[in-house]
Amino acid sequence: MSKAFIARVLQESTEVTGATAARATNELIDAIVKELKKTGKFTLPSFGTFTVRKTKARKALNPRTGEPIRVKAGKTVRFKASPVLKKAV
Repeated sequence: MSKAFIARVLQESTEVTGATAARATNELIDAIVKELKKTGKFTLPSFGTFTVRKTKARKALNPRTGEPIRVKAGKTVRFKASPVLKKAV
């Protein structure tokens, strides 16, 4: 799925221009990101839940050179599909 796909679906279902659908898509994604930053969680009923999780610092290997490197602690977004989505797929 891409932004263009979401914009096309919005455009077809609401009969608006492509520019309006693209703007609505961008605003929707921005709202989801803001909610994830604010609360660390975003749920779409019957679809799934996005959650922000902290990752620990760790050691890894550079795939080109094989040298050990340190990876800093950070954050990542995880997705858990709802039972409805799992059943539909």
